[in-house]
Amino acid sequence: MIQFDNKYSTIQLDPKWLADYFGINPEIAKLISLPIVILSLIIFCFFAWYLTKKIIVNTIHKLFLKTKITWDDILVEKRIFDKLALVVPALIITFAVPSILGEFPIISKYSVTFSMLVLLLVVIWTINAVLAVFNEILSHSPIFKDKPISSYIQVLNIIVYFVGGILILSLLLGKSPFYFLGAMGAMTAILLLIFKDTILGFVASIQMSVYDMVRVGDWIAMPKYDADGDVMSINLSTVKVQNWDKTITTIPTYAFINDSFKNWRGMSNSGGRRINRSIYVKVSSFCFCDEQMLEQFKKYTLIKDYILEKEAEIKKLNADLSDGESNPVNAISLTNVGVFRVYAENYILANPHINKQMTHMVRQLEPTSKGLPLEIYCFTYEKEWVKFEQVKSDIFDHLLTITSQFQLEVFEEPTGKDFQKLSGNTTEKSMLPRSYSPS
Repeated sequence: MIQFDNKYSTIQLDPKWLADYFGINPEIAKLISLPIVILSLIIFCFFAWYLTKKIIVNTIHKLFLKTKITWDDILVEKRIFDKLALVVPALIITFAVPSILGEFPIISKYSVTFSMLVLLLVVIWTINAVLAVFNEILSHSPIFKDKPISSYIQVLNIIVYFVGGILILSLLLGKSPFYFLGAMGAMTAILLLIFKDTILGFVASIQMSVYDMVRVGDWIAMPKYDADGDVMSINLSTVKVQNWDKTITTIPTYAFINDSFKNWRGMSNSGGRRINRSIYVKVSSFCFCDEQMLEQFKKYTLIKDYILEKEAEIKKLNADLSDGESNPVNAISLTNVGVFRVYAENYILANPHINKQMTHMVRQLEPTSKGLPLEIYCFTYEKEWVKFEQVKSDIFDHLLTITSQFQLEVFEEPTGKDFQKLSGNTTEKSMLPRSYSPS
């Protein structure tokens, strides 16, 4: 039977009862009582854990799910209280084993050590789970949504694991935690080498957050790592970027401090997205506008007022010039390329997708071997990639097509057909198949 021993202040299964009742040797009866007690303790701990989980934990879950706030739902989703339920059997073993297994000090010692080890692991497990909950809550918060919260949470995770590891070693080896901290001092150089990327990433995360260099959701371009897309996540060691072809590039966090990159957030937050493209016009197609051309241009609504105004202005200026009528070199005239430039600028201003409050112009760049570049520079209201490209394409579709109305030619690299025309080999005979023989 179970008795209380005042000498050892222990509760034990009386081996004498087994010896008297079954006629077993007292020493053997003592050994037989050990597994019975351990089995009984295990069964008791299991029922204590089961009742805690089914009654207390389920009650907490039901209460949290009924509330209107969302953070407690995440606690339920992460099963925080299910993990804490393991504390109950560990505490039972810690306090009950010294009393029940007092005659077996070695087994009692290792059982208590095991139960305390379980307690430490449960605490570490629970703290990291709570940190994961904070990470999810803060990541969805409008205030911290674009901040590298994951980096700070990972630093806390490392600290928890570090402290937990020292406590576990202290428990298993029977040494003070300060003993291991002192030993760690001698390993500082090795630790710095092992955690070099982690330390650099942590410092980089702080700098990125303080100076607001990169946020989750930013469109960045980093040619060195072949990255061009949206930032998916910022962690302690890496930044994930989803490129426009849906591939994912992983970049070391500290690379954003050491290397250059382009952040398109300024464009996204501004009033428009820039169009900056040139049309190369052949210089050989430039000419002065004659009366017939000017009459034709007056039919174009976008430049009608400009032509009428310039005609009156030029007529007045030419009247003051001597010999202006007889020598066209001395006269002032409009050019087809100049009129086209004005037409292109007015066409852009008439486009409802162009932001007139931002810089807009059509200008000449330095002539090249490909002709004279006419640069169209403006900003569209459309920032989304597909819509932006549609607006840009519509503008250049029209301008490239209408150049012929101004007797202008757009530069193209010569092709094989152009060389054939120059060599005179485009006759009908040369185009026939070799096997064809006219009769």
